[in-house]
Amino acid sequence: MAKGIILYRSKYGATKQYAKWLQEALGYDCEQATGAAFRRAGEYDAVIFCGAIYASGLKGFSLLRKNAEKLRGKRLAVFCVGASPYDETAFSSFRQRHFSGEMAQIPVFYGRGAWNTDEMTVVDRTLCNMLRKSLEKRDPATYEPWMQALMSVRDGKADWTDRAYLEPLIAYFSN
Repeated sequence: MAKGIILYRSKYGATKQYAKWLQEALGYDCEQATGAAFRRAGEYDAVIFCGAIYASGLKGFSLLRKNAEKLRGKRLAVFCVGASPYDETAFSSFRQRHFSGEMAQIPVFYGRGAWNTDEMTVVDRTLCNMLRKSLEKRDPATYEPWMQALMSVRDGKADWTDRAYLEPLIAYFSN
């Protein structure tokens, strides 16, 4: 059995939850992604990076890119967590923006996260409110999936995390 590690960056907890579920399913080590953790990743055969998508960026992605050389030759995959339902067009665009060149070969998976306005930082809450106000001026029929998700939650709570999102990733590492 391959020795593996799950490295994650989580801001509000959904990504950490997925990392813990992966740890249970695969028996890999699991820890927060830091520079030191990426340096130790060289000791493993398999590496899974889990990060949350915020404003089209992937939390911790700079660490992944910076340490790409140390991960060469490893069985590597990325699991992204976002509040929006999966949308092939948006995900393909995200993948093209972030996973180019050598990183284009990395398998990337997606799982839906959670939303809790009460736990957001003031900055995040303010940005979401501003975005929501701008969307209120649009025809809801023109909303993209992420817009629909934002408008449906409002100032409430929602938890869309589901172990089923991990099944393709677990299958990838089980073969």
